[in-house]
Amino acid sequence: MYNIVKKILFKYDPENVHYKVMKWLTKAYNLGVGKKYLESNYCIKHPSLERTVFGLKFKNPVGLAAGFDKDARFVDELACLGFGFIEIGTVTPRPQDGNEKPRLFRFPNDEAIINRMGFNNQGVETAALRLKNRKTDIIIGGNIGKNKTTSNEDASKDYEYCFKILHPVVDYFVVNISSPNTPNLRELQEKQPLRDLLLQLQNLNLSYPNPKPILLKIAPDLTNTQLDDVIEVVTETQLAGIVATNTTIDREGLKADKNLIEKTGSGGVSGKPLKQRSTEIIQYISTKTNGKLPIIAVGGIFTAEDAQEKINAGASLVQVYTGFIYEGPAIAKKICKSFIKNK
Repeated sequence: MYNIVKKILFKYDPENVHYKVMKWLTKAYNLGVGKKYLESNYCIKHPSLERTVFGLKFKNPVGLAAGFDKDARFVDELACLGFGFIEIGTVTPRPQDGNEKPRLFRFPNDEAIINRMGFNNQGVETAALRLKNRKTDIIIGGNIGKNKTTSNEDASKDYEYCFKILHPVVDYFVVNISSPNTPNLRELQEKQPLRDLLLQLQNLNLSYPNPKPILLKIAPDLTNTQLDDVIEVVTETQLAGIVATNTTIDREGLKADKNLIEKTGSGGVSGKPLKQRSTEIIQYISTKTNGKLPIIAVGGIFTAEDAQEKINAGASLVQVYTGFIYEGPAIAKKICKSFIKNK
């Protein structure tokens, strides 16, 4: 059924379709029996699915990655689709429009998406207010970033502000310094700037009576030497884990016409082309840390087999984004059913 719907949806602009579909989901959710219908059709509960990771108990290990619900507008609705957790954001201190449109592109032959959204969001305070008023008890991650106009020298102020505003309403944090769509942001992944930023955030975190787990989201384009630096800094600052990985700037291996790729321009690639590299990085980090550092896997997860591959490589949890768009609303259910069957 979804394949038919997808063919229709894919004829239209991706960003417009995203918000139209979410409006439809909201209408369905708000119907008298809508919430129960969605939950009964898409949610699975089973003791074998439960995971306790960095001190949090997840109903299942399949989450929705950041970027899909940037402003926490649809948390209650998305919770009815069987996810074990939802990561909102990336949010910034001040609202910003992001990059010029069009900025979101589908590549069906590659089962991929290229985006250069540029942290478009309504600001951290708006997201926090929505989370404060949410109805669901699903675990929420807060993915935080800096405004485009904020220099790297002042970046820590933006991250600290977002942290303070979201602290009462999220269960864990993800520090996003790996998006390719904000100028110079990835420079913060270098060893010393990264150490400085994470130390400041962790010191702030520990000043609260109830510190929250902080994770770092990394790029798939890092070298092994850079990964070693990241692991060293994450260990030194006692972060709770790593999210691997963000989108890639690598265009090698795409089946799409080269002229089309060039016409699309800059942006990060997500989906199937990211699958292998994401798994390699997860395996590398897991081996280097003897499996002691929790990893949330994201990148090219479309099927239960894809998810299991990430788990086998060393991930504790998985997240979907592009796979959700290509496979449809039952993706979490399908992965969870397979996990139960193979337990």
